[in-house]
Amino acid sequence: MKHYTKLCPYLTAITLGFASVTPIVEAFPVNEKKSLLDSDPDVIYLNQYVAKPIQFIAIDHANAYSSKKGKSSRKLAIFKPGAQLELVAMTANAYRVSGKGKHGKITGWVSPKTLANKDPKFVENLKLLYDRQMIVKELIAKREVAIGMSIDEVSQSLGEPTKKTSKVTKDGVTGHWEFITYEEQKHYNYYTDPNSGQTFKRLSHVTTEETSNITVEYVSKIVTAITTMEDNGQGQIHIVTPPIIFGF
Repeated sequence: MKHYTKLCPYLTAITLGFASVTPIVEAFPVNEKKSLLDSDPDVIYLNQYVAKPIQFIAIDHANAYSSKKGKSSRKLAIFKPGAQLELVAMTANAYRVSGKGKHGKITGWVSPKTLANKDPKFVENLKLLYDRQMIVKELIAKREVAIGMSIDEVSQSLGEPTKKTSKVTKDGVTGHWEFITYEEQKHYNYYTDPNSGQTFKRLSHVTTEETSNITVEYVSKIVTAITTMEDNGQGQIHIVTPPIIFGF
């Protein structure tokens, strides 16, 4: 067993105007149903990652489309300059926003070029969030963990830990989660029939043996180290950027 510790540099707070927001990375409730739109693997939905809505102002006539593909899909409405819009979801190149249209509330896909925010680098900063969450989504789908993930993301990937240990100090909360996988092993012995002379294999007993062990260490709910132990050798240790915090 080898112990791998790789610390990823923590990002400073990124300014995104109108709202001070922090990531929400807890899983959806089991009974919550998501639409087919929400199943798009290329889209991240902001209500999963931020505590408060991110607001924009339209600085030009912003065409709202039914799909992330933009002009190749149906045009739903046009947001006029000055319209207040709320970010609902995003891809690497398009934003799904909600706002007041000519005939009521409209939700559609627009180009970031038609929007403004108090943070002049909002496109770059939201791209950082998007890139990180796409990496994390892939890790969770593969049931893998990485340094820099939050412990909620670890829980989404591996489930509930077998063991939990935490310690509160003047600097915050530290601890580790341990995920242990067990497997039943059947043991046999051999019996020779005294009459026929034939040898038979028969079940002697069953034991439960540990086949893998992953220990995740964290500081302030962010993974700082991962220890792995498996029968087939060490696993690859991944590193991702810690959750991005937006502020004023």
